[in-house]
Amino acid sequence: MSAQAPVAARTRVGRPLLSLALASMMEQVHAHSGGVYLLAADEPVLEMAVMAGLPRAFAAPWERVGLSAPIPVADAVRDRRLVWVGGEEDMAARYPRIAVVLPYPFALAALPVATETRAYGAIFVTWPGSHPPELSARDRDHLSAACRRLAVRLERAIEASRPPLPEPDLVAAPAFGGTAGLFGTVEAARMVQRLPYGLCSLDLHGRVGFANPAAAELLGLPVSALLGNQLWAAVPWLNDPVYEDRYRAALFSQQTTSFVALRPPGEWLSFRMYPSTTGLSVRISRARAVAEMARRGPQPGDAPSRLVTISQVLSLAGALTEAASVQDVVQLVADEIVPAVGSQALLVLGSRAGRLHVLGHRGHADPHVVERFDGLPLAERTPGTHALSTGVPAFFDSRQELERLYPSRYAAPDGFAAWAFLPLIASGRPVGTCVLAYSEPRSFPADERAVLTSLGGLIAQALERAQLYDAKHQLAHGLQAALLPHTLPTLPGIEAAARYLPATQGMEIGGDFYDLVPTEPGPTAAVIGDVQGHNVTAAGLMGQLRTAVRAYTTEGHSPEEVMRSTNRLLIDLGSDLFASCLYLCLDPERGRAVMARAGHPPPLLRRPDGRVRVLDLAGGPLLGIDGSPTYPTAEVDLTPGCVLVLYTDGLIESPGVDIEDALADLGRVLAEAGDRPLEELADLLVRHGASVRERIDDVALLLLRARG
Repeated sequence: MSAQAPVAARTRVGRPLLSLALASMMEQVHAHSGGVYLLAADEPVLEMAVMAGLPRAFAAPWERVGLSAPIPVADAVRDRRLVWVGGEEDMAARYPRIAVVLPYPFALAALPVATETRAYGAIFVTWPGSHPPELSARDRDHLSAACRRLAVRLERAIEASRPPLPEPDLVAAPAFGGTAGLFGTVEAARMVQRLPYGLCSLDLHGRVGFANPAAAELLGLPVSALLGNQLWAAVPWLNDPVYEDRYRAALFSQQTTSFVALRPPGEWLSFRMYPSTTGLSVRISRARAVAEMARRGPQPGDAPSRLVTISQVLSLAGALTEAASVQDVVQLVADEIVPAVGSQALLVLGSRAGRLHVLGHRGHADPHVVERFDGLPLAERTPGTHALSTGVPAFFDSRQELERLYPSRYAAPDGFAAWAFLPLIASGRPVGTCVLAYSEPRSFPADERAVLTSLGGLIAQALERAQLYDAKHQLAHGLQAALLPHTLPTLPGIEAAARYLPATQGMEIGGDFYDLVPTEPGPTAAVIGDVQGHNVTAAGLMGQLRTAVRAYTTEGHSPEEVMRSTNRLLIDLGSDLFASCLYLCLDPERGRAVMARAGHPPPLLRRPDGRVRVLDLAGGPLLGIDGSPTYPTAEVDLTPGCVLVLYTDGLIESPGVDIEDALADLGRVLAEAGDRPLEELADLLVRHGASVRERIDDVALLLLRARG
């Protein structure tokens, strides 16, 4: 509903209920801006209904906020209490996300609009940075009473089926462009026209309402091009977020702010902003001292004008989402965040079983200094443990300040002079502490503390994801290692080498397996197989099949009987999964091997003269499909110098590559390099195969060479 809607239609009493209540509240406590949120009807969300004193664009990130969001109005409704934020540092410590977007000195109070039985929303009001750090009892009582009265009026309006309708924001708009017929006003305008420096007036939206000729001359635009436009939009070389930020800072803090800007090609201008609750007056003059400094060029030690730009924060956030492991996170923070914030060293600490653990560090000349933290009990009184346990960041401008609060902190000097201890909190749970160290003493202004605290939140989320990934990775590899042979046995007349690579997608665990089973007396058996899928179920079934093959081999079954018995077992287990398998009974003394195959890719045989053959001999169906299959056997040459290559399909299968072409390519590599040591050959084959790309399947490889 627009502002032109009939006033009588808006509320039960015929007046804009929310706007009037907010304006009255702000007047009572001398606040300079505020807003009203109402709870959505069908979801736990607060929606901004009206704002006063400042443009709504200032609060754009919080137009709609969930009740669980870490912001004052949500806390006020959830806890049914007044939330007081006493200033810039208090905001940075308790609500770092807000402090990053609005790093200005201002105080804020948020209160619930609620009756005994129902919450309707929340109100917030703000004061300039000059407000005392505590809210007076008088203002607290006024605000609480006003919110209770508004809640009662909302309750009555809803009971009468007249809920509050949309209302216009209360942004003061001083009258510009007209001149009253008073002598004093006319004479004041003439005086401003004669001043040697520029003057212009901005409304709360930053639009120019007045500019004298000197301002137009300094800005290089006619007055007509300035009026009605935002200053940074009308003047191209002022179109920088840094300058717009100064205007926002002046309005929020209600304190005079200033900045200098370079008018091309080489003239520096000084801008000084004088705010009020209706807008800003801006004085523009030449900044000769800055121009002189610019001519001499940048000097050593000159600091950048901004700690971290918005684009850097977005870039860092995007990069952190791609970090997979804990070491990836540490490396990324060291490479991108540490330089961006001007730090010289990094230490990332995690917590486990009541102790700190070093997850990674960079920039420390002596690693023993860092190692002292590993295993430190969380009960120890150190800045790192305090930040982790309280969730409150700690900043130390100098070594003296650190040692004054923590006398036993340094048993040995580390060469640094200032520190930032950032708690890493993710999903409401402390996951670690990030320590940034600086080589020189350094002050940490409130806006820098807010940025660092916010970066700590990004690092914490990435670290939590990375720790879950590492835990899953360790679980998968531990389970896979337990199911596969730890070592291959030494066999008479046979040299063997094996490799296993997990898939790079999914659980990173699969159903591929291999084994060598020596029997005394009798020949040795070699087996390789692939249970469909790469998850915990496939791995468990693989372990059962491998055990069954070993048992049947030890009992002296022939290759065909081993296949039939394993097939019956898989069917009896009632699994929906199938498996391929290749079984070889090796007899190097006679120079032969007997092979049985169940739907498995054919092995490769390299003869001593370098010729390679694909042993695509007769075989039977996959295990687990048919209850009474036959698995014919074939005899394979195994004279001294021959190399048998047994593999699973992950070695030759990849999207867009024909299997026949991949198999022929693998054969060429084997023909050229087959005389190499077997371990070296195994590495070469897996590097050449699908393992160098994104693997959608795991890979098992077993090489057998007959010795003379």
